Amino acid sequence: MHRGLIHLQSRAVGGDAMTPILTVLICLGLSLGWRTCVQAGTLPKPTLWAEPDSVITQGSPVTLRCQGTLETQEYRLYREEKTAPWITRIPQELVKKGQFPIPSTTWEHAGRYRCIYGSHTAGWSERSDPLELVVTGAYRKPTLSALPSPVVASGGNVTLQCDSRVAFDGFILCKEGEDEHPQCLISQPRTRGSSRAVFSVGPVSPSRRWSYRCYSYDSRSPYVWSLPSDLLELLVPGVSKKPSLSVQPGPVVAPGEKLTLQCGSDAGYNRFALYKEWGRDFLQRPGRQPQAGLSQANFPLGPVSRSYGGQYRCSGAHNLSSEWSAPSDPLDILISGQIRARPFLSVQPGSTVASGENVTLLCQSQGWMHTFLLTKEGAADPPLRLKSKRRSHKYQAEFPMSPVTSAHAGTYRCYGSLSSNPYLLTHPSDPLELVVSGAAETFSPPQTKSDSKAGAADTLGLSQNNSDPKTASHSQDYTVENLIRMGMAGLILVVLGILLFEPQHSQRSLQDAARR
Repeated sequence: MHRGLIHLQSRAVGGDAMTPILTVLICLGLSLGWRTCVQAGTLPKPTLWAEPDSVITQGSPVTLRCQGTLETQEYRLYREEKTAPWITRIPQELVKKGQFPIPSTTWEHAGRYRCIYGSHTAGWSERSDPLELVVTGAYRKPTLSALPSPVVASGGNVTLQCDSRVAFDGFILCKEGEDEHPQCLISQPRTRGSSRAVFSVGPVSPSRRWSYRCYSYDSRSPYVWSLPSDLLELLVPGVSKKPSLSVQPGPVVAPGEKLTLQCGSDAGYNRFALYKEWGRDFLQRPGRQPQAGLSQANFPLGPVSRSYGGQYRCSGAHNLSSEWSAPSDPLDILISGQIRARPFLSVQPGSTVASGENVTLLCQSQGWMHTFLLTKEGAADPPLRLKSKRRSHKYQAEFPMSPVTSAHAGTYRCYGSLSSNPYLLTHPSDPLELVVSGAAETFSPPQTKSDSKAGAADTLGLSQNNSDPKTASHSQDYTVENLIRMGMAGLILVVLGILLFEPQHSQRSLQDAARR
């Protein structure tokens, strides 16, 4: 994998300590004890490579292989600048095949190698191209970071910084991933005692993956490297559909609390990435499908500290593609209790108002504040922000709500922030509960006989005005029924009266007849 890497090294460093002094004569005795120096160059040069790789972790096996063009030939391997006693211990049956195995690599095996092939009758070949065998793991791994952020716009450049806890004068940055032969950059020679190197990378494009590791080394042992840094992947947003980003329980959080950022899309993304503007890293999560056509990923954060405050975005990608989507709209995460102040929240004209009235929430502070923020408990929307104004020796901001509806009812708090870091807030104000009453319905008091007709008319009118057509129709039906019942009752009373009147009339007639 690193064959191209090592070749690039030799070209990049030019004439510094990593470039050995090449000899014109090859002394085969350096490898097999043969004391005769042979002039090389009769046959074409062979190919020398390492399996599985030329950059090997300490303790891992590796085999150097040399291949020429003759059917029957002899091979010779040597290390430049310094003899390699391990070569003399390789069985001759493997040497004749051009195989030079190392069962367990140590720092003593590191170096720059060449090989030749040939025979006493056919002559000897030119030297192979150099192979630089690098052994890693000699020192602690450095730290690789992207400045200002690992999220880079398409076509842009980014600075990668490699930091070591131990002072070194050599640093190497290697791109990994898609290329068969990784590309590496070597830092310019640095003064001994330095512990940092910077590399410029770009221009980047969203169609490829950009993954890097870095190593540190001492120029006196240029083929002995540190452990590799953790992998750093750059995120290059593309133009495909942006996802949405939300937060639970809300964007304002106190230190020690936890929150969850949720990135979702209906574009069928299989993985999502969350990143903070000017952050040093980003998080990746596989997407899941809670419902048909929608994929999302949850990013739990916390317990939070002041460093969590900032602006976040997310992007989505498909599994088989290296291209990320366009970024989501920004989402601010705000940390409360980071400024030793507590504003005061009040409401005009009062905390209980009728629907349709004009209401203003007033946030005030004795000390200077650049911005005031107003939050509503349980609301998913971001806080309202207003710059402060100085009035009557106080700093304040007015948040008008005109006209209010039932949706404005709830519990409110306000915070202050400074221009130096708008994501760090004061302690919250005391909560203020806003009560919004709806349109009042009037009910008639018990009616007397004299106003019963008028009262019935008023009740009917209210029912018709405030009910839907179906309810009004039922009310009309009940009224007709009541009138019919009243009419029937009156008729019955009339009949009863007639019946009562008739006997009395007959009795009086009989009494008048008897008197006569």
